[in-house]
Amino acid sequence: MAELRLDDSAARDDLGAFVARAVRLDQQAVVRLRNRPGLDEGAPPMVDAWVSTPFDALVTRSVEGVLAPADTTVWANDLLTTLTVVRGDRLDPGLPQDLLWRSALPPSEGWRRVDDVPAGTIAELAERGVSVARDNPGPHGTPPAALLDQTVLTVSGAGLDVKIPLRCLFALSGMGFVGGGEAEDQVRVVATDSWLRLDARFGSVVRRRHAMLPLLI
Repeated sequence: MAELRLDDSAARDDLGAFVARAVRLDQQAVVRLRNRPGLDEGAPPMVDAWVSTPFDALVTRSVEGVLAPADTTVWANDLLTTLTVVRGDRLDPGLPQDLLWRSALPPSEGWRRVDDVPAGTIAELAERGVSVARDNPGPHGTPPAALLDQTVLTVSGAGLDVKIPLRCLFALSGMGFVGGGEAEDQVRVVATDSWLRLDARFGSVVRRRHAMLPLLI
C-alpha cells in the first residue's frame, strides 16, 4: 500500500487545491505522484504531482513530502478525499492505478529559460480563446483540435523560438494557475528542444513542442 507523508499543512493545502482543480476538469482524472530531491543541497525532498488534462497537456505541482513507493498513480478523487478528510501527516493516497497512466513525462534536466510573459496577457489570450471556442464548438461540444492547436503566442530567447498553442493556455486557465495572483505575476516560459513548460504561480503546464514521429517497422 502506498503512503504519502506531508509534514507541512501548506503542502497539504497546495496539493489539495491542485487535485481539486484537476477533478473539476475531469472526474476520471488520475494523478501520478513521484519523489524527487529538493531543489538545493539539504533542502527537503519533494513530491511531484502530474495530471493529464482534457486539453492534451500535462499539468504539475510540486510540494514538500515523501512518497513510498517512489512513483505511483492513483485516482484523483481518492487522493482528494484523503487530503480533505484525513488530517494526519501520513496519508493513504489510494490504490495504485499505474496502468492508467499513458503519458510520457518530460526530462528533469536540459531546460532553458526563454522569457517571462505577464500573467495578465496569458489570461487575456485564454479568455479570447474561450470566446472563439464557444462560437465554434466541435462535434462533441468541446473545442475542435484545429482551434486548440493554433499558436497564440511565440516567445523567443536562449536560442529558441517557442510556439505556444491555445490548448496550453486553456490548461493554465482551467487549472486556475494564472488567477488570484498579484498584478505583477509572470508566467515563465522554459523549454528543451522537445518540450515546452509554462511556470505560473500555482502550477505548471507541460507539452511536447513537436508531435512524435511514428515508428517505422
